[in-house]
Amino acid sequence: MNNRRKLIVALGASALVSHLSSFAQPQAKVWRVGYLGLSSASGFVPQIEALRTGLRDYGYIEGKNLVIEFRWADGKYERLPELAAELVNLKVDVLVTTGTPGTIAAKSATVTTPIVMTTSGDAVGAGLVASLARPGGNVTGSTFFVPELMAKRIEFIKEAMPRAQRIAVLQNADDISNVPVRKAMDATAKSLKIELQKFEIRSLVEFENIFTAMVKGRVDAVVVQEEVLFSSNTKSVAEHAARHRIFSAGAPQFATVGCVIGYGANTLDLFRRVGYFADKIFKGAKPAEIPVERPTKFELIVNMKTAKTLGIKIPNSILVRADKVIE
Repeated sequence: MNNRRKLIVALGASALVSHLSSFAQPQAKVWRVGYLGLSSASGFVPQIEALRTGLRDYGYIEGKNLVIEFRWADGKYERLPELAAELVNLKVDVLVTTGTPGTIAAKSATVTTPIVMTTSGDAVGAGLVASLARPGGNVTGSTFFVPELMAKRIEFIKEAMPRAQRIAVLQNADDISNVPVRKAMDATAKSLKIELQKFEIRSLVEFENIFTAMVKGRVDAVVVQEEVLFSSNTKSVAEHAARHRIFSAGAPQFATVGCVIGYGANTLDLFRRVGYFADKIFKGAKPAEIPVERPTKFELIVNMKTAKTLGIKIPNSILVRADKVIE
């Protein structure tokens, strides 16, 4: 065999080995994330984009090495167990939840699939985790100070409206976290000599009737609970409150769309934080050993435009503490 033929044979063998070895290379892992939503996709667009951004921050990109499976309850909490079971049956690597009811449904559906909470009420009190430092079980993520936040919003209302005597509390009748929230609010209301009136609803179509009932109850203001039904319909809440000329306070995003006072954690940051928890789990960490986090930064937003429309003068004691004032 001459040198030319030897070269051709060698090159052919090399190409064959390279071709065969490409089949032998393991394919890159495609991670599957399941998201269990309490409301609808249309009402949670910013939060889901924050979720995707958080995963991209750690190198997980849809269409490349990530698939996200969504299931939405559309506000029908009775569907949560069924939807959680669907996601578990899809063999997702991580199940992401929102709200205490969603996390409870997920935990009831599986004791093995890792669960990451985006937001939740008192995770320890609800029995979702053993402790914040060592969750135990298969749940980790972020938990909220919902009772404390609601109590603080009442304080802001009283500071802005010293003559306020009756404050409405807007809650979701299906949210099991209402009990501890009410206890914290009752204690604050008692110290401020305020009467609380509870208004519970289950769907968006009840908004008009419930705000009409508030007017009949002669409430001075309404405080909105940190709950998915309301956070996915912030504009509707703000519009109904303004139309009925009721001073309103809720989470920060409520003030950006028309409520007077917004106070709490930035929930978009918490959705983005899912990337951190998912990355640790994908790399082998167990949820039982990943500490549950609580927000450390809280925003105060004042919507002066709405306040002026209602004829309310926000005192400087609040304005100087505001992170943002909407004129």
